[in-house]
Amino acid sequence: MTKKHNVFKPALLFPNNALAYVYSQIELQRKLLQPVRRALPTILSEHVLHCIIKKKELIVFTDTAAWASQLRFYHDTLLTSIAPITRESVNLLQIRVMPTLPGIESRQASAPIIPSTEKIMLIRSTGMMASDEHLKQALIKLSTTLQRLSDKS
Repeated sequence: MTKKHNVFKPALLFPNNALAYVYSQIELQRKLLQPVRRALPTILSEHVLHCIIKKKELIVFTDTAAWASQLRFYHDTLLTSIAPITRESVNLLQIRVMPTLPGIESRQASAPIIPSTEKIMLIRSTGMMASDEHLKQALIKLSTTLQRLSDKS
């Protein structure tokens, strides 16, 4: 009985450079993130999530638009902090807000701060005495909403 020759190789025997490339990109991003965070103030560095380089541009991901606007002031600082790591010159900075994915809690999952009953009554009384009709309606509506929220909690 002759032995059949198998012409197919198992998938694991093929060289897989794609996975090695992905791991090298992750390591590069990790190396970029460290000097970027070191160059920023502590409160700001906590909100930098990821950094990548794409076509001579540093892209920094943050968690909210408020922190993104603060990061724009550190344009030159961020570009000089990554200069020793990168092989090519990076001269542009882009800051993006990382989208929240469904099913994953966001970092800002905190309860709203509701003022005390005395402050709610102060808002209502100020609204009752306001001469402008639009301001009067807005303050009364605000106090009603705050009262309803304080009753729930």
